Formats: sequence, C-alpha cells, structure tokens
Amino acid sequence: MTDLAPNDSNAPPYSVSELAFALKRTLEDRYGFVRLRGELSKVTHHSNGHVYLTIKDDKAAIDGVVWKGNVRGLGVRPEHGLEVIVTGKITTYPAGSRYQIVIDSMEAAGVGALLAQLERLKAKLAAEGLFSPERKRPLPSMPAVVGVITSPTGAVIRDILHRIRDRWPCQVLVWPVVVQGDAAAAQVSAAIRGFNAIQPGGPIPRPDILIVARGGGSVEDLWAFNDEALARTVAESTIPLISAVGHETDTTLIDFVSDRRAPTPTAAAEMATPVLAELRALISDFDRRLNRCGARVIEERRTRLTSAARGLPRPNDLLALAQQRFDIASGRLDAALHRNTTVHAQDLLKVTARLTPDALRRQHAAKADRLADLGRRLNACGTRSVDRVRDHARLPLLWARLGSAAERRLTRAEDQLANLDKLRLSLNPRRPLELGFALVRKADGTIIRSAAALAFGDQVALQFADGEREAVIGNEGAPPAPTPAPAPTPKPRPKPVTPSTEQGDLF
Repeated sequence: MTDLAPNDSNAPPYSVSELAFALKRTLEDRYGFVRLRGELSKVTHHSNGHVYLTIKDDKAAIDGVVWKGNVRGLGVRPEHGLEVIVTGKITTYPAGSRYQIVIDSMEAAGVGALLAQLERLKAKLAAEGLFSPERKRPLPSMPAVVGVITSPTGAVIRDILHRIRDRWPCQVLVWPVVVQGDAAAAQVSAAIRGFNAIQPGGPIPRPDILIVARGGGSVEDLWAFNDEALARTVAESTIPLISAVGHETDTTLIDFVSDRRAPTPTAAAEMATPVLAELRALISDFDRRLNRCGARVIEERRTRLTSAARGLPRPNDLLALAQQRFDIASGRLDAALHRNTTVHAQDLLKVTARLTPDALRRQHAAKADRLADLGRRLNACGTRSVDRVRDHARLPLLWARLGSAAERRLTRAEDQLANLDKLRLSLNPRRPLELGFALVRKADGTIIRSAAALAFGDQVALQFADGEREAVIGNEGAPPAPTPAPAPTPKPRPKPVTPSTEQGDLF
C-alpha cells in the first residue's frame, strides 16, 4: 500500500478568507430569516449608534448586533435581563471567526428569568422591611476612617483613593475581595462583618463609614450583589454603608438595602467625605458673619444707650440738691453738737447740785432718830410685857426670841446705813477736789472739759477743795509757772451711828 502526499489530493486548498466568507454565505443563505427568543445581556450602546448585545438562554448564547438604521424601529429598548423575540439573519464575523445575528426587529417576550428571580427576592425583602427608609442611618459628616470593600487591582480603588485624598484627607482601610463570580458574595459579606467586628480603641481603627464598590458590567457580572445573604449582611451592618456597584443605570439588590446608593464609585467617595476647603471657607464665612453680627449688635446697643441717655438728667443735676442739703446739715452739725453738750452739762450741774453732804446727813439723822424711837418703844413694850407675864413659864423663851429679832433688825439697819454713807461719799462732787483735782470754769460759769475750748488770754476760775483761784491762759507751748498745790486735808470720816442694843433690866 502506497501513502499519498497531500499535494496528490484532488480537493483544492482554501484560503482562510475564502473559507470564512464561504461559511458566511452558507449561513446567510440557509438562515436568512430567523426568529430567536432569549434574554438580553451585555447590552452596549455604542457611540456610533449601533447596539451590540448577547441573546442567551440557560444553555447557550449568541452575539447580536442592531445597526444604527434599525435602532429606532425596534419595538423595545434593549436592556439587560429583558426577555425578547428578535427577527434577523445569521451571519459571521470573518475577522473573528464568530457568528452572530443581525437583528432587524425586536419585541418584548416577558421578564427574563434572572429579573423574575430578582423581583421575587426584592418583594420578599421589602415585605420584611429591609428597604424601609426609617431604618436607614445618616452618614457621618466628617469621618475619620473610611472602609472600602472592593477589588485591590481595579481602577475603582484608585478613583476612590484619589477622590478622598483631594477632598478630605483621612485614613482609608481597604478590604480586598473579588467582585465577580460565585465567591464574590461570600467575600463581600465576610468583609462587612469583619469591619463591624473591629472594636473601637483597638490597634486597628474602626471605620466610621463603609463603601462597597465595583465598576460597571453586565447583569451576570453584577449578579453576585443580588445575593440574598449579602443583602441581609448589609442590612445588619451597624456601620453606615454606601453601595456603589456598577454605573448609574445598573441596579443591584444591595442598593435598596444600603443606607445610601451612589451612581458611581467616585460619587460614593464624594458622599462619604466632605470637602475640606469648603468647610474652611464655610467656617471663615461663619466667622465673618459672626463678627458682623456682633458689631451690628454692639452698634445697635450703643445707639439705644445714647438715645436713652438723652432723656436722663445729668449726674450733677441729680446730686446738686442732695449736695446742698448735705452742706447745710454739716454746717449746722458743729453748733448743734455744742448746744447739745451745753444743755447736758447744765442738766448734770442741776443734778449734782442736789447731791450735797447735808442731804445725806439729814437722811442719816432721820434714820438714827427713827431707830432710837424704835428702841425706846421696844424697851417700853418689853417692860409692859414682862409685867404682864412675870409669872408665866414661857417668858424666858419669848424674851430670847424678841432679843434675836431685834438684834437682826438692828444689824440690817446698820448695814443699810453703812451703804448709804458709801453712796454719799461716792456722789460727793468735792471728792475729786480732795484728791488733788481742780474744776475749771470760764468767767460765765461754763465748765471747761477740753483744752481746745480755751484760747490765749481767756480768764478762768480754778476751784480746789479749800478754795478758788483765778488764772489767765498763756501762750501755747510756754511752760507754766510752777505753783505748789496745797496738800488736801483729809476730813475725818463720820462713824455710823449704831443704836444701843441694851434693853435694861426688866425685873
């Protein structure tokens, strides 16, 4: 048996382009008109007006394109997850060896399976109150630590860090996770629980706010963020959370559960942080307004005070009348005090004039006479009583009692007399004179009590115990001529009269 070389074959060789275009013509001839039913995904509206998409079911997928001229004639707008029925022809893309359908018309065939599943899950969570606005927490105005849950290698984390650094320089903690595929939901849930488990004051600072971020993509790419377990983890977070998954037109389940939804990751960074420059400008504006308000209030108070002051009398006018009354009263005070002192001095002289030794002597003599009379009457009474009861047995006892009573009465009378004599001596106005003092009077009889009351050349009378002498007041400071004062002669103190206690002989 002989092997044949390839060049011995009768089939002519095709070039790649010939085969590709041959297949293209075959498909277009065989499937020039087809109707497909499937779910749209990866819908891209190109800037040139064409729409590129993928039609899929649970087992296969085919690319599709709607040329710019047919876009306006479509029955529905192509969107992710929409189940549609399309009409077109099958063709190939020779440059990429792919086949696709060129769509001429499109009509809605109902909600896709993924969207239907998502709608059922949304209705369930909404019934549980996880979407309620009352449970959403306010975001902190000036966070010190921001926690970011996203892929560490994508452009999302760079955009967020750049935006936060420009607006509000603070500490950012990044928890790296995968954001697409079957493991994405579990890793994002673990990151949220991990941030919430950080204790305040520990070695790792606890974030004040969390950002879950991912770039845009198809429904399949973002489907991990529609996970029910992830949505419940977001709802249980004690730290306020911002959802920034996809672009503005993309919506996931955690957008409804989170405290705030951001259309893009950059917008999430803006929501989470204030602008430091704006805060400084705001504080400066508040400071200027405060200064202006303070100055305006002070000026208003000053104007009101000035207006009120015009209606008030001058202080000098208020004090003038009181000052005048005070001057008049102070001018009268010296003379009034002098007159008052003179009146009291005259009253004292009148009182002391009546306190003379003769008055005490007369009182003493009257008491002595009365005491003697009582003694005589007592002797007479005793004599008569003795004559009456001479023979009575109780006479000695009565006599003893009578003698004791009389003796006590005489003792009391003697003590009273001695006290009166001491009072007489203490009230005697001549007593100081007997001790060496002198009484100074002016020519009109006024008693001098102070050296300031005498002037140079005044005549005075000096009264001593044994007489009076006249004198003239000399120059102030000149030593007076020594005048020997006569030694006072002490007078014998009268002895108190003691009544006799002798009763005589009764028998």
